[in-house]
Amino acid sequence: MKAEELIERDPEKMGGVAVFTGTRVPVEFLFQFLEDDQTLETFLAQFPSVSRAHAQRVLGASRDLLLSS
Repeated sequence: MKAEELIERDPEKMGGVAVFTGTRVPVEFLFQFLEDDQTLETFLAQFPSVSRAHAQRVLGASRDLLLSS
């Protein structure tokens, strides 16, 4: 799945902040949770509109983007 299918940016939705597609949950929240030593499970409990698979795909796409060159 391409990043464009995982994340959406719409000026009419959350002011154009990158959110998980189909939600109003900013992708940045996932990274903030992980940076603060919180688990993926904690993030998912806080934001039930984001599925585990969706969060894992965003993390995988981020990894791939960072490691590709």
